[in-house]
Amino acid sequence: MEHVLSRYSASISELKKNPTALLKESDGEAITILNHNTPTAYLIPAETYEMLLNRLEDAELARIVRDRRAERDNAIEVDIESV
Repeated sequence: MEHVLSRYSASISELKKNPTALLKESDGEAITILNHNTPTAYLIPAETYEMLLNRLEDAELARIVRDRRAERDNAIEVDIESV
């Protein structure tokens, strides 16, 4: 059996019956959706999904900053007042 990466789980049948109740019951935590006792998906609240996307974006921006710091010696100094 595959690892279940959440404290809450539900079958696809339970999900079909009342997805809102499942979300309320899990109190904002992820829910593993099982199909024949095998994890097939994770259900997370919209707020959690948005937070994850923001963190991924922040991580990507941090990577870009690190990469560009290495190119600092090639930078050209510009006086913003003269533009």
